[in-house]
Amino acid sequence: MFPSTTKEEPHIQLQGLQEDLKTNPPCHPRACKIQDCLVKNNYNEEKCRKEVDALYECCNAFYKEEGDAASTVSCPKASLLRLKMKQRSQGL
Repeated sequence: MFPSTTKEEPHIQLQGLQEDLKTNPPCHPRACKIQDCLVKNNYNEEKCRKEVDALYECCNAFYKEEGDAASTVSCPKASLLRLKMKQRSQGL
């Protein structure tokens, strides 16, 4: 993903995918971004789709690198992630 161009807290800005994979825990900046978006938008999930997509992108890359048995608190389990990504691609 591209760095954020809006004024936001520096600790929450998205980095590149490789940088977000190296954070502890992996993908954490992207998970935080979703929470911030939800708070800002009165918990309207539809307004945070791009943030969720960014997290799923990171989580997908995490499982590709580490294997499906790996885990991080920032990501759903690999099988659930794939299901969610499939549903989103179908507009569900």
